[in-house]
Amino acid sequence: MAAGSGDMEVPAGCEHYTRGCELRAQQNCENCDNIFGDYYCNICHLYDKDKKQYHCDGCGICRIGPKEQFEHCTKCNLCLPLSFRGNHKCIENVSRQDCPICLEDIHTSRVGARVLPCGHLLHSTCYEDMLKQGYRCPLCMRSALDMSRYWTQLDEEVAHTPMPPEYQNMNVNILCNDCSARSTVSFHILGMKCNSCKSYNTTQEGKPISQTQTE
Repeated sequence: MAAGSGDMEVPAGCEHYTRGCELRAQQNCENCDNIFGDYYCNICHLYDKDKKQYHCDGCGICRIGPKEQFEHCTKCNLCLPLSFRGNHKCIENVSRQDCPICLEDIHTSRVGARVLPCGHLLHSTCYEDMLKQGYRCPLCMRSALDMSRYWTQLDEEVAHTPMPPEYQNMNVNILCNDCSARSTVSFHILGMKCNSCKSYNTTQEGKPISQTQTE
């Protein structure tokens, strides 16, 4: 019992759970020295097996390390591997956004996050599911992985697939989802290649028009 004023004893706890003593979170028992967890954070009050965890003040939670292999990006507001230092696109508070595929929280999730080249985050499991159906970020439509080998293959397919006569002299305006450049290119049913970055991740703007109209 916790001592009160005079001889009156006031029970510890709260309205939901009244107990006879005050509890203090710590890594081991004061009486028998039994260890409750190999890892203990006195801020999060987290007990766990040793997974090289560390508490990140910037994230406000514990992360799985080792700590020396990670660095907190203040703009993205999350811990990233040291290999990402100066090598990723920052988006302010990106970790506080929900995963655009499952709509669940990313920041406190036990599932690892995948950082896309565009800077957006997906759960690693959601990223693998996305690649089964497509290659583009569901938020900005930029390529989520290196597509250069596929673009080379598509070059060959376009070269060996002539369009019907009525479409052979047709141009189309396109917007590149990868570099945001606009181009006017020959219309092809297999894809239209960006004149700037050579990506086929493009969006057609308007209907095809004859080359004589664009000259």
